[in-house]
Amino acid sequence: MALAKNLAMSYTKIWVHLVFSTKNRHPYLTKNIRYKLQNHIIENCKEKSIFLTAINGYTEHLHCIISLGKEQTIAKIAQLIKGESAYWMNKNMLTDETFMWQDDYFAVSVSESNLEIVTRYIKNQEEHHRKKSFHNEAKEFVSKFKFELQKE
Repeated sequence: MALAKNLAMSYTKIWVHLVFSTKNRHPYLTKNIRYKLQNHIIENCKEKSIFLTAINGYTEHLHCIISLGKEQTIAKIAQLIKGESAYWMNKNMLTDETFMWQDDYFAVSVSESNLEIVTRYIKNQEEHHRKKSFHNEAKEFVSKFKFELQKE
């Protein structure tokens, strides 16, 4: 227990698989735009002390693996990533129309033992979506993680 008394900071490692889509699932994220956007999000996360370990997606959505810091929440991280990246997309006029993300997102915890599997899944999004639409992927997420959808 002597070690615990000498610790000067809190340590957390809470992995989260975060998925969010473009407004109305519009396919804005062509390969060229998607790569620019992902690189921008990586740099923005570094600046905001968001530990992002994987990011990839397809034409209408992105997947991220993040580790929450001790004072970070999923809602705040999603807001920082989505809000700033939409602002950046519009400032740089990467789409013909105003770019927006859907308000909602999926977020599930990832155990350390499954981190490599989920990371590989994220890195292979283009191949994955040759066989399955994002709509079907989202339905599978709802079923697999037993989300209860609320009607608004």
